[in-house]
Amino acid sequence: MRETPISADAPPIAADHFEGFRTIGRILKTAASHPELEIPVLICGNRRDIGGNRRFHAVLLASLLVATPLAATAQLRPSQPEPPSGWTEKRALVAKRHVVVAAHPLAAEAGFRMLEKGGSAVDAAIATQLVLGLVEPHASGLGGGAFLLAHDAKAKRTVAIDARETAPSGANPQLFLGADGKPMNFQAAVVGGRSVGVPGTPRLLEVAHARMGRLPWAALFQPAIELAEKGFPMSPRLHTLVGKDKTLAEQPATRAYFFGADGQPKPVGTLLRNPAYAQTLRAMAAKGADAFYTGEIAADIVAAVRNHANPGSMTLEDLAGYRVRDVEPLCGPYRAWRLCGMPPSSSGGIAVLQMLGMLEGHDLAAVRPGSAQAVHLLSEAGRLAFADRGRFVGDDRFVEVPVQGLVDKGYLAQRAKLIAPEKSMGKAQPGTPPGLKVALADDPVDEVAGTSHIAIVDAQGNAVSMTTTIEGFFGSKQMVRGFLLNNELTDFNFQPLEAGREVANAVAPGKRPRSSMAPFLVFDAKSGRLEQAVGSPGGSLIINYVAKALVATLDWKMDMQAALSLPNFGSRGGPTEVEAGTELEKVGAALKAMGHEVRAIDMTSGLAGIRRTAKGWEAAADPRREGVARGR
Repeated sequence: MRETPISADAPPIAADHFEGFRTIGRILKTAASHPELEIPVLICGNRRDIGGNRRFHAVLLASLLVATPLAATAQLRPSQPEPPSGWTEKRALVAKRHVVVAAHPLAAEAGFRMLEKGGSAVDAAIATQLVLGLVEPHASGLGGGAFLLAHDAKAKRTVAIDARETAPSGANPQLFLGADGKPMNFQAAVVGGRSVGVPGTPRLLEVAHARMGRLPWAALFQPAIELAEKGFPMSPRLHTLVGKDKTLAEQPATRAYFFGADGQPKPVGTLLRNPAYAQTLRAMAAKGADAFYTGEIAADIVAAVRNHANPGSMTLEDLAGYRVRDVEPLCGPYRAWRLCGMPPSSSGGIAVLQMLGMLEGHDLAAVRPGSAQAVHLLSEAGRLAFADRGRFVGDDRFVEVPVQGLVDKGYLAQRAKLIAPEKSMGKAQPGTPPGLKVALADDPVDEVAGTSHIAIVDAQGNAVSMTTTIEGFFGSKQMVRGFLLNNELTDFNFQPLEAGREVANAVAPGKRPRSSMAPFLVFDAKSGRLEQAVGSPGGSLIINYVAKALVATLDWKMDMQAALSLPNFGSRGGPTEVEAGTELEKVGAALKAMGHEVRAIDMTSGLAGIRRTAKGWEAAADPRREGVARGR
């Protein structure tokens, strides 16, 4: 039963207008959700961006004023993840002893140092995360949350910890509604304190270390403290994202840190020092996570949230009361393997298992990677998974989520019959999974991406697959004590009701917003031996990224680097999306002939993966970002 019911006094859903569209992606996302509307667009030229991908400019020919009520039209989000910043060819690393893959070389090096000292996979993950919060601040950090899968090789046991941010006790279903009862503009909701959830990452690191750490807690902080005090060079990707963010320079703390006196982003290679972050880390190293959740650091977080022009309601009690959740890994069969991911509050584990379960009846090994048939099959499975995701998945402490029904083998077999070999189904409808108890409304909301992934295997064969986030890149743009605060609450549906029914992902006090993060561990189904650790950043696109990587390694027998480098594609319930600037654009005509609406977009995955081979642990990082593997 729900712990916090939605108020019956919630304002009615009002009609809204398409106003202020700033990008063609946002227009197309709305069109995809509402095929009954015709949106005239004039294409007028193209260019190439820094990553070499084609881009199109579009001009809205006519202002659309519609009287039909639309689902969350004012909550339109960027339909793509973090912008691209180039492509770097990479080769897989084979390590015989231990290995770590992370989104920045300095972070991977910190984790590797812990492994070399005899540390566990969890020790290495903590050191890696603390450095990522410094060198990749736009993606994750102390001010955010994470999902952790950790495998104990000796005990043959896998644990899952949900450290998703929570809504403050003062949050209510009308949090993102204006005085007129309409949803706020998305960017207006993001910047400031209103969007900030109670962070979970610091508590996660402490709990994981207490259970699975080997090195002293304070030792894990040293690499990040040293880098914060001595400085690190601004990377090309960080420089690019600072330049692309339109609101970062408007916030005093981030303007002082990321921008020069001329108002321009600091140049690539600029030495960035962050003594405030070093002080925060020293406090946590000495006093544990309580140094973050209580005392002066907590007071500064609350002040930043409550005193902003766009304030939130977070209190000291909210911070002090935060707890991680121990949850059972969500596991399912796929051919000769057993795949384990996260249950709610993430939708990623369910959706990936659904997609692969629906495709198990197809001989994917006989399908050529990069072909129209490959894109067709995975995209159709994605449509069905996202339809169920939008209807049924939210924080399962607040809504009845039929988790086991959604991944039930019989249910998936029935859903798989909707996938025609040569014709797209168009818009998929939710199914009726076993165990369904509550009638909920469809939820059109997707999260944007400010996320990172860490994959580690230590010398004892223990493994970590952890996806970590602050939601949008640079989160809420609020910097406190050297770290950025998340904007995770904008992952909720801004409207508590759709078509008069409650949505699974409505705001409620203490609730965790739905996520798409999908860390996975793969095991041999017979022996139980660990075979892979994989995951990715990328907002709602994470589900398709991870499914692609798993199919590429398990069915197409690609090495890990080739699997991660493979062009991205899939459907989130709307158009079939293919990665712009890749050979997949060439199969667009074939897909259209099969009834697909095709859209080429940036798909800036940040996949990190490790797999067992006869020669050792084969580890790889996505060429679309700055990640590397370090091992021995």
